[in-house]
Amino acid sequence: MKKGLVVLVVLVVIALILGSSFIGRRNQMAIKREAVNAAWAQVDVVLQRRADLIPNLVETVKGIAVQEQIVFGDIAKARSALLNAHSPSEKIAANGQLDSALGRLLVVVENYPQLKSNENFLRLQDELAGTENRIAVERRRYNEVVQDYNTFISLFPNSLVASMSGFTRNDAYFKTEEGARQAPKVNFDYGNKPATPAPAPAPAKP
Repeated sequence: MKKGLVVLVVLVVIALILGSSFIGRRNQMAIKREAVNAAWAQVDVVLQRRADLIPNLVETVKGIAVQEQIVFGDIAKARSALLNAHSPSEKIAANGQLDSALGRLLVVVENYPQLKSNENFLRLQDELAGTENRIAVERRRYNEVVQDYNTFISLFPNSLVASMSGFTRNDAYFKTEEGARQAPKVNFDYGNKPATPAPAPAPAKP
């Protein structure tokens, strides 16, 4: 009788230990998943901020570079795709398209140095540059948090707890393809370019 009671006590203790470990690991996963959601919320805010800046920027550029309709159309489509996206994966894909379209706009702008005297454009330029920097920071932080979550749930015995509790990998990363454009470098300081020296006069004929 005593032997059976001892076995029962041991089994209860083991069950309590396993149950406590299960709950603890599950809670850690929940915390890490919420960290991913919070990091994404910050990314979403800065992406929306840039999307709000772009129409005014485009309208300002249109006033001078009116013939660049293809670029303006690409930006409008990419921005619409971003605003209509719902999941992080959809928004990340749409943001890549917007990055590319915005990069083409900035290349076009370089051909119109008269924009440097447009006060509205200069203000938008500064706001866009600040937003791009913030996007880069939040993207990196989001990727790090997602990687931490994915690594944690893939480790044994966490993987068993994850499969039993419905925690799955999050593959919605921001990825930079080889040769892809990085965050736009907004720099239209045409006034500081060195002047091209005039050609030397030809020697007088004797």
